[in-house]
Amino acid sequence: MTSETPSPALPLTGVRVLELGNFIAAPTAARLLADFGAEVIKVERPGKGDELRNWRLFAGDTSMLYRTINRNKRSIELDLRSEAGLAAAKKLLATCDVLVENFRPGTLDKWGLDAATLAEINPELVVARVSAYGQTGPMSDRPGFAAVAEAYGGLRELVGEEDRPPSRVGVSIGDSIAGLYAAFGVVMALFQRQSARATGATPHSPLTQQIDVALHEAIFSMMESLVPDVSAHGVARVRTGGRMQGIAPSNAYPCSDGDVVISGNADNLYPKFMRAIGRPDLADDPDLATNAGRWNRRDELDEAIGAWTGARTRAEALEVLEAADVPAGPIQTAADIIVDPQFVAREMVQTLDVDVAGETKQVAFPGIVPVLGDASLPVRHVGPDLGADNDYVFRELLGLSDDEVAALTA
Repeated sequence: MTSETPSPALPLTGVRVLELGNFIAAPTAARLLADFGAEVIKVERPGKGDELRNWRLFAGDTSMLYRTINRNKRSIELDLRSEAGLAAAKKLLATCDVLVENFRPGTLDKWGLDAATLAEINPELVVARVSAYGQTGPMSDRPGFAAVAEAYGGLRELVGEEDRPPSRVGVSIGDSIAGLYAAFGVVMALFQRQSARATGATPHSPLTQQIDVALHEAIFSMMESLVPDVSAHGVARVRTGGRMQGIAPSNAYPCSDGDVVISGNADNLYPKFMRAIGRPDLADDPDLATNAGRWNRRDELDEAIGAWTGARTRAEALEVLEAADVPAGPIQTAADIIVDPQFVAREMVQTLDVDVAGETKQVAFPGIVPVLGDASLPVRHVGPDLGADNDYVFRELLGLSDDEVAALTA
């Protein structure tokens, strides 16, 4: 069981979402909607549930990854491939505002939930689909995870050291970005539906408009001027480790007790930065007045900065840089974040009671972004146990009998 924290009226209160999602992308979209008040009903396979329940599982039967990605949602067990399960899903969709899914394109059609059927069930249903390559195009039917999308969309080529194979970031960033876009698309569609109703226009149906988010396109959209630089100038970005190509000095630097990241690359900041570390000669060098000149001498600058930080603790270095108004910060671990005063002040780390292998523990979880007001909204509850809301959904919402519920969850 999980504890639930009461919350005030939220922007999406009254919106009901059916999530047919597995893993991270679609569940992230639905989590964002749930965070701000939508009632999200997550459909999971009877007995097994979302595979994310077993990812990074250290104890018990439900991972903290699942508890995090699926917070503030309801969980029901339903087999969409069965006749009874499909009938229940259709009945439930008639009561929903939004459908979010991330199956391979065509899967829901095979199960009897094609666009025409969805439009017949609920003519104003907002449908958001997340897939590897989108719903159209020559690669639309291919499977793919975030790792492949990050490579295909241009990100992986830029991550790591120039003389080594590409690396990946330590989270499924492609899934998360796609989830953000899907949630944004849903909110746009809900606003559009509301506007259509207000003006007497016909709102879109699943036949006339669907939100189509491809993992690789979500990544590609984050690649800044990667393609324009090649197209206009023939200049290709390359891996630069902790640096950003064409921008200096901006890197990670070692202190005596850990590392810090310093971004002193703005033209007005750079001279203050150099004077703060006792290098007025570099501050006043006319060849270093712009980013282009500093990038050409990036190794020299990083060596000077590293020598200065290496002779100090992180606290000592950051105190000097803060006084000089130079953007800098420590590279924090999870343990650092939990007690960090800035995270604490904005309630971005929240402690909730969670069943961990039969023992109730207080577990720290990330707060809700963006902040509405002064601090994070409260996380109402962590990702639910499998089928925790079967009774509420099947009996109260759908009015099914005991025998019908038993057949659905078998």
